[in-house]
Amino acid sequence: MSMSFAGQTAIVGIGATEFSKNSGRSTLRLAVECCDAAIADAGLLPEQIDGMVGFTVEENHEIDVARSLGIKELTHFSRIHHSGGAACGTLHQAAMAVHTGACKYALVYRAFNERSETRFGAGVQGLNNAPTPIMVDFGWCLPFGLLTPASWVAMFATRYMHQYGATSEDFGRVSVADRRHAATNPAAFFYQQAITLEDHQASRWIVKPLHLLDCCQESDGGQALLVTTLERARDLPNKPVVIASAAQGSADDQQMMKSYYRDDITGIPEMGLCARQLWNDTGLGPNDIQAAIIYDHFTPLVLPQLEEFGFCARGEAKDFIKDGNLELGGRLPMNTNGGQLGEAYVHGMNGIAEAVRLVRGTSVNQVPDVTNVLVTGGTAVPTSAAILSQPG
Repeated sequence: MSMSFAGQTAIVGIGATEFSKNSGRSTLRLAVECCDAAIADAGLLPEQIDGMVGFTVEENHEIDVARSLGIKELTHFSRIHHSGGAACGTLHQAAMAVHTGACKYALVYRAFNERSETRFGAGVQGLNNAPTPIMVDFGWCLPFGLLTPASWVAMFATRYMHQYGATSEDFGRVSVADRRHAATNPAAFFYQQAITLEDHQASRWIVKPLHLLDCCQESDGGQALLVTTLERARDLPNKPVVIASAAQGSADDQQMMKSYYRDDITGIPEMGLCARQLWNDTGLGPNDIQAAIIYDHFTPLVLPQLEEFGFCARGEAKDFIKDGNLELGGRLPMNTNGGQLGEAYVHGMNGIAEAVRLVRGTSVNQVPDVTNVLVTGGTAVPTSAAILSQPG
């Protein structure tokens, strides 16, 4: 069943702060800055915005951001769960809101000081104990050493390596591609800091088989997008970037980053569910995608994402990514902004903005003749994905 908003809505504005390790200002200030920039990029005024969609982990409430921006009334406001898995889910929600008339212009944002304040990558061992479902879940795994996101992903990576013969060098090629793109992107934290495969292999272990350079950075910053109907978008200054489709997915026996009890833990079935929805909605397939923004919080989980979307067969991603296929000039240029390993970790929102630039033709690492760009949300959690396209 196709979603009725598919191809009927568009992103018309993007805005971001700088990406740093110490912003020196509040997360509310970051949220207001990126939202203000997105509104201006769309050629609109704050009082025209009447919808907001965010993340449940976003600490800046809609009413505070609206009041600071000068937005007068909101007829739609909603939030999506599951951290980075929500990235394209916010587009999904915003597209539905404007398509159904719940609002006319939906502002989507994510802002945090994730390096200078709360460090997600530090783990959960310092959380206060409480009889909540999530703490009970952690209570079963924390005594056995599974303390951090890297340790959770290491379990999946180890099994994938065992089953398909992938190596640490294969994961490293993802990191090398990202950092090569970041090196030519002035907005990237790792601008002019490309790495080699040798650098990747020499970086210290975090949790085997993950090296330091397999793990995304921690960032301060904010990113916002503005969504409206395709009909309204045609009257605005920028070329509309069509939300050809957006989807969410949660699969059988789903857990938060620890779905270890499935019969097979080498795939990402919730991403496969998103893929089926996107292909069904759009009539497109892997051969119709010219570039991709693949969620790269940890390099090992990039490989099964490529497989879930059919760019290669199960277990063959290690071969697909060889010989520069993820870099400019390759079969599927990926994360042309540098991704979360190279540009910034903003729960995938900066990746959606890069997909917008690719469709507009304004990326610093522009891929020629872009018609459709795939974007994915966080992995090992309930997730989301979208295809952004040229207007017809």
